[in-house]
Amino acid sequence: MLMEESDTLGKMARNNTKAGNTSPKSQKKMQVCGKILMQLADDGHEVVDKPGFAEELQAHFNRLPTRYALDVHTDRAEDVLTHKQLLEEAKVPENRPVFHVRAVQILPVEPQDEPMSPAADTIGGNGQLSKFKLAPPVFGSTPNLEALAMDFNNKSSYNGEDTDDSHHSQSANHPQLPMHEITFSTIDKPKLLSQMSALLADVGLNIREAHVFSTTDGYSLDVFVVDGWPTEDTSDLRRALFSALSAMEKGVWEKKLQPITEAPAILGPVLHPESGRNPSPLPGSSGPDDWEIDISQLKCNQKVANGSFGDLFRGTYCGQDVAIKILKPERLNENLQREFQQEVFIMRKVRHKNVVQFIGACTKPPNLCIVTEYMSGGSVYDYLHKQKAVLKMPMLLRVAIDVSKGMDYLHQNKIIHRDLKAANLLMDENEVVKVADFGVARVQSQSGIMTAETGTYRWMAPEIIEHKPYNRKADMFSFGVVLWELLTGKVPYSDLTPLQAAVGVVQKGLRPTIPKNINPKLAELLQKCWKNDPSERPEFSETTTMLQQILKEVNEDLDDESKRTKDKKLGGLFSSFKRTTVR
Repeated sequence: MLMEESDTLGKMARNNTKAGNTSPKSQKKMQVCGKILMQLADDGHEVVDKPGFAEELQAHFNRLPTRYALDVHTDRAEDVLTHKQLLEEAKVPENRPVFHVRAVQILPVEPQDEPMSPAADTIGGNGQLSKFKLAPPVFGSTPNLEALAMDFNNKSSYNGEDTDDSHHSQSANHPQLPMHEITFSTIDKPKLLSQMSALLADVGLNIREAHVFSTTDGYSLDVFVVDGWPTEDTSDLRRALFSALSAMEKGVWEKKLQPITEAPAILGPVLHPESGRNPSPLPGSSGPDDWEIDISQLKCNQKVANGSFGDLFRGTYCGQDVAIKILKPERLNENLQREFQQEVFIMRKVRHKNVVQFIGACTKPPNLCIVTEYMSGGSVYDYLHKQKAVLKMPMLLRVAIDVSKGMDYLHQNKIIHRDLKAANLLMDENEVVKVADFGVARVQSQSGIMTAETGTYRWMAPEIIEHKPYNRKADMFSFGVVLWELLTGKVPYSDLTPLQAAVGVVQKGLRPTIPKNINPKLAELLQKCWKNDPSERPEFSETTTMLQQILKEVNEDLDDESKRTKDKKLGGLFSSFKRTTVR
């Protein structure tokens, strides 16, 4: 049988070569698929005898990203079968979302001289032994989870907790850390990860690790390692998850991709998305139609960026250099229309030198677009991470001051950005930085308190991650992360997935590491921005003043240093002159 499977894989490899699929990624998927196939055969699974199964398994790997093949443990072949089955079941709308639950164990590396139980099992492929009968997570015990288990063990030992194993499947020598692995599959869509994490939180679970995959045909496979459930038994946890899923709105797991062929009612004159009222006209404007773009005067010259829901072009409008964000008609749905509507409403009411200038919009489908001034310097993110630019302190502070001023203006006008990050900060030809991208921004409610999460996990405030009420101070937390980016030139939490970073921020108080050699006042400002209590974070009016004062001191120090260098050179010149005269 192994010879037959080997022949099948060889044939598939030759077919891939003929089809031009010889990239390292394709080869890696093929290798891992072969190892899984052999492991299943070694385990005596009858499924390997099914005609065409090898091709089906390879198709499973091909529809998932390469990191799935890189992360999965090849001796956990049954888990791959589970994933394959879940993705197949998710094709039936009535099933969605499908999920699988199992108890897992995490154990740090044991000392080499510690005697092992005769019943020990091998974990993953790393040769480490465990006294637990439960399997490890599908993607193995990462250092993150091992450290978590070590923390738990140390805490239990310190507190003198009872390590009686009468209720748990483990040796009495180790305290129990009940964990479960929950795998979901459904239609992939925006903010799905947020809905999943909220669902798990509602059940009382804490996400310790997550592996999130999207297939090439529009499905998701999301694997969460969680704790918070009191026992290893999975039956009650399954019922709790099923109950939570049943309580959610019908259709929340569906994605509407139907193109809009006629203007929906909400896309007439742009209304305030919360009050439903017409926005008041801009100063000097006769009404909201003043910003409606004449599409015949708009010309797209060059695509500069693309995304799942829209493309960004450089172009001209009535001879003026502009940036044009065009929404893809085939991706339009109610949520995307609402965000488009919101962005137009907010951008048309703001005017500030540190906020990207709105020029107009086309609100008549299928040509939905927003036109702004063109920022030739690109994004601060690209400047830092793609061009690998290192900012000198005076320029760094000027960039931070520009951002702080722009955000202060938005907050004075009751606008919360909610997605402040380096990618949403643009530079013009004079290196003036402006705040951009108001797709998820909101006008602050009368009370000043808002709910529902949004933004990007690496920059997100803990209260938003936890779906708690929040206010404008959430932007200040994000500003602190942006300031850290400017200082270090690094992506925040680059060694973690976005969801791992979010979990760390909320549950462990994780923050980016402040460099030791930075200005003490900047270090103090970062700490203030990242306070867990939003009320303890500063206002942008305060940060602007603080940064301006630091810039003043930095410039004075540079002037003094320049003066000392000049005096030293002059002193050397006069000394040389005197020696020549004496001779």
